[in-house]
Amino acid sequence: MAQGRRVERVASLIRREVSDLLLSGIKDERVGQGLVSVTGVDVAGDLQHCRIHVSVYGDETRRQQALAGLKSATPYVKGELGRRLKLRRTPELVFVLDRGLEQGTAVLSLLNRLESERHEREARPAAADGPDDRPPS
Repeated sequence: MAQGRRVERVASLIRREVSDLLLSGIKDERVGQGLVSVTGVDVAGDLQHCRIHVSVYGDETRRQQALAGLKSATPYVKGELGRRLKLRRTPELVFVLDRGLEQGTAVLSLLNRLESERHEREARPAAADGPDDRPPS
């Protein structure tokens, strides 16, 4: 159980430090062009490997450029983590594009469109209803 808490603690520290580096440390303009944020960090139980999930605001070109910039900045980020966290061994880092926010936005957009279409359908029959001009049977 203590090992699991340690892994979670290291993941949390890595997330905080990488977020800070995204704001002020990484000078690669490809990373600065899009709004890049850390959405999650997965650290292996042996603390040897780390996947950093990032979300990039912008089109697909910006996302790929930002990911390429992060990949080239990986040695710098790893070195900074080693200095800041003072771990015995700094894990190998891999940046992964997180499309969860993008997919969530698409789902919300679709739900909003369906809701407005439903309101339009409900409004049409009410406007079409008028006095009944048919003779009584």
